[in-house]
Amino acid sequence: MKPKAENKKTNNRVRKPKVKATKKRKLVDLDASSEDEGILLKDTRSSDELVPKKTKWVNKQRVLVLCARGINHRDRHLMKDLKTLMPHHRSEPKMERWKTLSVVNEMSEMKHCNKVMLFEGRRKRDLYMWLANVEKGPSVKFLVENINTMGEMKLTGNCLRGSRPILSFDQEFTKQPHLAVIKELLTQVFGVPNHHPKSQPFVDRVVSFTYLDNRIWYRHFQILSEDGGLSEVGPRFVMNPIKIFDGSFSGDPIWENANYQSPAKHRQLIRKAAKDKYLNKQKQKVDHEMNAPTKTHDFDKFADVFQGDEEEKAKELLEKEEQEAAEEEERKAIEEQHRRMKKKDEIKKLKKMAQVKKAGKAAANGKKKQKAALKTKKKGKNKQDTGDSE
Repeated sequence: MKPKAENKKTNNRVRKPKVKATKKRKLVDLDASSEDEGILLKDTRSSDELVPKKTKWVNKQRVLVLCARGINHRDRHLMKDLKTLMPHHRSEPKMERWKTLSVVNEMSEMKHCNKVMLFEGRRKRDLYMWLANVEKGPSVKFLVENINTMGEMKLTGNCLRGSRPILSFDQEFTKQPHLAVIKELLTQVFGVPNHHPKSQPFVDRVVSFTYLDNRIWYRHFQILSEDGGLSEVGPRFVMNPIKIFDGSFSGDPIWENANYQSPAKHRQLIRKAAKDKYLNKQKQKVDHEMNAPTKTHDFDKFADVFQGDEEEKAKELLEKEEQEAAEEEERKAIEEQHRRMKKKDEIKKLKKMAQVKKAGKAAANGKKKQKAALKTKKKGKNKQDTGDSE
């Protein structure tokens, strides 16, 4: 009996087809997000009414960082360092040099950026930086000097990538109006917005802007402790403001730096100074050779009195004194003769001048008399002619 039951079980197993267990995947609503949690929606609403959203990222500053063709390797590394320190930036390939600056505004609109940082190079030596507010202006042009990148300096400071900095400004930025405009533009460009998607929610670095010698000095530090311990990270550079314009890369100049001197002019003055230095050196050499003294030292006349026989030395000294006295008298006589000759020459010149003047006056009087005589003759002839005709 038992084996029959086993056969039934085996038959039932064979008859039933194998069915794989399939779990239904739950469809996830892609539109629903964690931001909408806790928001109560109305049962009915109008089509024009906006749906309330819970947003944290309010200050949506985006900076377009780009450069024009013609910058050297150090300037390119500086731009790269600034990009790493600005998580809210957007990059763009190199701009052609023949394009005008107004094209940058169109680029920023295409990238949805409201601030621009543009680097321009001149002669592979000089670097100019533009900071501009795209919507309404203003825009500032700087000359960047004394560039030191992070790769060059290799400092000990090390901050978190994407962290938000503390911007520190000098007191001079509140005293002068053009510096107040520059301060506002620098805060909007270098300040990382709160709750930016690419930023970190930490504050572990300080960016300082110091105004000294009509220039803005940029320094970047890591915060080591709450007591104020700092360690420099880099990069370092100095911004020399040139002009502030009303619009974005256009408009009327609001302010202009009167103390600004172009780097080409500065190099020209240095070459001129070196040239003048060489000429002055050569002139001094010639003057020294021309005016070199024949007698370098005035020795004492009586230094060798006690050397040799005393009587002979006394006789020699007396003879020298007599010769010097005679030479002095001759020199004075010659000078007097020269003075007398000069006086005589001056008197002769004056006499000649007086004679010339007298001769000129006599000639002028003679000419006048001749003219008068000719006039009288002409008048007499005219009278005779009239008498004959009558």
